[in-house]
Amino acid sequence: MMTESIISIQSVMWLFLATFMIHDFEEIIFVEYWMKRNYPKMSNKIPGPARKLVKNMSEVTSAQFAVAVCLEFIVFVPVTYLAVEHQNYIFFIGFNALLFIHVFTHLGQSIFLKSYTPGVVTALFVTLPYSIYLFNRMVSEGLVSFKEVLIYAPVGLVLLPLVMLGHKLGKMVIRD
Repeated sequence: MMTESIISIQSVMWLFLATFMIHDFEEIIFVEYWMKRNYPKMSNKIPGPARKLVKNMSEVTSAQFAVAVCLEFIVFVPVTYLAVEHQNYIFFIGFNALLFIHVFTHLGQSIFLKSYTPGVVTALFVTLPYSIYLFNRMVSEGLVSFKEVLIYAPVGLVLLPLVMLGHKLGKMVIRD
């Protein structure tokens, strides 16, 4: 493939940080405005188990959301460094697998609500193609096997408490 000779796998891996930020910039920019405008009319459509989570998100400001994103980014930099420079792929693949799955949560939300939701555009047009390309390149270049991708993917779940902590910190640090 032509792109394989033009873009090194190391560069593709470092692009994880850019991909993450492009996606999260869309969420940061639109989440507060979108929630204020749409939460009242969608709140009755939300299934019981998700109601509390969505209610909490409806009260998040863009600045508070940015705190959570910043915390994630701080973790992603050394994880990416370890993958690129030391071939330690476990967390890198886990986090990228979680980001890949996250695409479908955005898509599902938009389908369920029959409208745009913050993050869906970059999820579909940046994150999805990047994730597919990244995993394909890593497997085709023999850095990991497809089986290892599947085995390492659940490691990404360690990110969930960090995200929750980030949102808690955001509310503590930036008050309305």
